Amino acid sequence: MRGRIVVSIGLAIALVFSVVPRASAATRVALELVAEGLASPVALVPLPDGRKLLVDQIGAVRLLGADGRFAVGEPEVLNLTNRIAALNHGAFDERGLLCLALHPAFPRNHRVFVTYNAPLRASAPTGYNCTLRLSEFSMSPGNPVRIDPDSERVLLEIDKPYRNHNGARLAFGPDGLLFMSVGDGGNANDQGMRPDTGNAQDTFNLLGKILRIDVDGARPFDIPRDNPFAGGRGGRPEIFAYGLRNAWGIAFDRGGNHALFAVDVGQNLFEEVDVIRKGGNYGWPLREGFHGFDQKAPNSSPDPGARIGTRGEAFVDPIAEYRHPGPRKDPEAIGVSVIGGYVYRGTALPSLSGHYVFADWSRGWALPQGNLLVAWRPPGDAAKGRWKVEVLEVAAPAKWTAYVTALGEDSDGELFVMTSGTSGLTRGSGRVWKLRPAE
Repeated sequence: MRGRIVVSIGLAIALVFSVVPRASAATRVALELVAEGLASPVALVPLPDGRKLLVDQIGAVRLLGADGRFAVGEPEVLNLTNRIAALNHGAFDERGLLCLALHPAFPRNHRVFVTYNAPLRASAPTGYNCTLRLSEFSMSPGNPVRIDPDSERVLLEIDKPYRNHNGARLAFGPDGLLFMSVGDGGNANDQGMRPDTGNAQDTFNLLGKILRIDVDGARPFDIPRDNPFAGGRGGRPEIFAYGLRNAWGIAFDRGGNHALFAVDVGQNLFEEVDVIRKGGNYGWPLREGFHGFDQKAPNSSPDPGARIGTRGEAFVDPIAEYRHPGPRKDPEAIGVSVIGGYVYRGTALPSLSGHYVFADWSRGWALPQGNLLVAWRPPGDAAKGRWKVEVLEVAAPAKWTAYVTALGEDSDGELFVMTSGTSGLTRGSGRVWKLRPAE
């Protein structure tokens, strides 16, 4: 469904289990219900005054008060249901309103950036499904909080052959530049515009990439001069990194060296976490996790598999991986679709400080069995070591079950978990929880 994890340092660290890891007492957590009544919440964005914007995949942005509640009768901050592609309500669908990010100077300029799936534009190739759109809006930050739908300025459009593997996650970097993940276009095995390599390895299209653009320059945007392919150097100038399947979650560490972490959803066998570095090739569809991938035989890993891309560049390994059930229903598997998170820099859960907290959508498709996860480098390990991954035990509420759709971070570094009670876009089944220490 979503994507594998990517971190912007270029470390290569993997993880292989013989059994599903169990949480220790130090990694037991509790979840406090914050909001409900949504369909499929996919992003939480803190405002400077303590309120938060909640993005619902079906097309709406809602305001969560500083008290953690929706105001009774509070109208939506933004509604784009008439601009997104027709969704399969009640059924599984990866399209919709997908992410929102505030400009770093938002308190002064009130600029908001949004990604969503629009209906297929007229200039798209015949038979394609939809057009992925990155747009800028302006927002009134006072009361009431509103994003002006008439202020939309389209920055970028990417035509998609299939409805899945959108990516479309947004994050502003410490450099003030906007980063955006883009899925490989959908379907299986990255059957792309170039059948020999797939979309993700083709540096002349934007599918299967991490993009980096300057939204403060010329319209629609400027290209940073140090982007890997800027200036006609063998690819689209917007590309920052490539070889990704579906990065559902990108986030900069607010501490440390401010690395860019991302998750990349695997296909049949492995889910992965990566650190994203400039110009890095993460291997898809020639690699899945730490393993080779064969587009003609996706249920087995041709280890060691390809290690070098078509340009002669070495692939960048993930920092961690875990097993996907796959067609063989692997009992050691943790889940089917990795969900990106954050390096924890809050204060409520000191045992998780400096660890990457993320999730998986569910252990399977039929039941809501999402997992919360944590990855960290073993103590004393050098940069070449593989990060460990552990399942976080949810101690409260008892018998918690849900599909995990996204994680969010507030201004204090505390984390939120967004969930749905069904695998489809079902109104009323979406909830938002705050991560708390277990008693």
